Amino acid sequence: DVALSFGFNQTATESRFGGNSMKEDRTRASLDQVGFVYSNKIGNTTTLRYVNFGFNYQKSRNFNRLFAAGGTLDGGLSQSWQLAQEMDAAGLTANGFDRILDQQDIYTSGWGEYPVLGIMGVRTGLVDWPEGVNQPLGWDGARNNYFSRETGGIHQYDFNVSLNIQDRVYLGATLGMYDLSYHRFTSYTEDLLDDNGLDNGGYTLDNWFALTGTGVDLKLGVIFRPIEESPFRIGLAVHTPTWYELRESYDVSLSSDIYAYEGAYEEHLNEYLNSNYRTYDYRLMTPWKFQLSAGTTVGGLMAIGAEYEYADYSASQVQDVDGYPLAADDEVDYVLKGAHTLRVGMEARLAPAFSLRAGYNCSTSAFDKAAYLPLSMYSGRTDFENSKARHTATLGLGYRGSVVYADVAYKYDMYKSEFFAFDDAQLPAAKVDNSRHQLMFTIGARF
Repeated sequence: DVALSFGFNQTATESRFGGNSMKEDRTRASLDQVGFVYSNKIGNTTTLRYVNFGFNYQKSRNFNRLFAAGGTLDGGLSQSWQLAQEMDAAGLTANGFDRILDQQDIYTSGWGEYPVLGIMGVRTGLVDWPEGVNQPLGWDGARNNYFSRETGGIHQYDFNVSLNIQDRVYLGATLGMYDLSYHRFTSYTEDLLDDNGLDNGGYTLDNWFALTGTGVDLKLGVIFRPIEESPFRIGLAVHTPTWYELRESYDVSLSSDIYAYEGAYEEHLNEYLNSNYRTYDYRLMTPWKFQLSAGTTVGGLMAIGAEYEYADYSASQVQDVDGYPLAADDEVDYVLKGAHTLRVGMEARLAPAFSLRAGYNCSTSAFDKAAYLPLSMYSGRTDFENSKARHTATLGLGYRGSVVYADVAYKYDMYKSEFFAFDDAQLPAAKVDNSRHQLMFTIGARF
């Protein structure tokens, strides 16, 4: 059995913040799947009836997405206050503030204990230390705007073997290999106010981030027909963690034109932080997954099935290349939680060669309600987005000939999320509606 799937997908986002609404969408063609199964019949009366071997490629995750959000910042909320507070928490003194302004090679000059974004904020005027004040201060914000462009995906390569025992017990194992590529560009702008509430210019923060790597896992499953005369069957599957070897790299540009300073300033992270500190290798271990399923056929004209899956994402582990836990490993425990997924589906035969299919999938959020992104020492990112439950509906029509078969399917994904451009307890979330429309075609042959 050889099959190929391809199609088109459109991702769309709509955000609402500060009395403002923004929409973005993106449409792309994609090759979604190609694979084969070779079935080796052992015998009709033997205990082992079939041994099957298969290979399949699929694009298991598609990261392509455009997103924009922004509006009025009530109460003077500003990203610059987060930078000032982070520098204060790191022990910045007035003398240290002046020395940062005079230094170029920040890291090798002994400033590695401060977050680089905070240092860039000092050097561009976002973080100020007025005379007579005993701590660094930010500016009041008036309006902001955020834009992001994400590309990439996870390419999955599966090697399968399965057994049929007496047409009642079906065993399967899959070795999965993953190739991950994710790229993100973000641009954040903010208009500032001076101490009198008047226009004080603004600034732009641009971030470039790339994540690449490979992973491997193992999936084991069994399907059992408990009653010989009945088509009813139950299934159990266990997926090991996916072990990823990852590399992330980033760069940051911060430019400001704050009227109080009567001049424009611009800082590029690569000018004083070498590539060793802008590229990092580490390991990620995703959680175990457990699945329980049941299904049957009705009158030879309809098949129905349901599946439940659980994964505890707070059990994910982040380690350095030598296997030692990283600081992010502790953060995983309180920003992620267990997620439940329910899938139901049916297929009805309309005619001997045509079938109608429908399905629904609901997954609860893996994010804790109070999840946030701590400011990294070397990253320039302060934004984070917490997704809610995800809902997916599909509808398809299939044709089965003696050799060739073909399917067309429509898939709709939607979920809501809350977006924060920076971390402040008083900052309201931007409410985001996310959706994806997919039209997929499958062509295959069985011989």
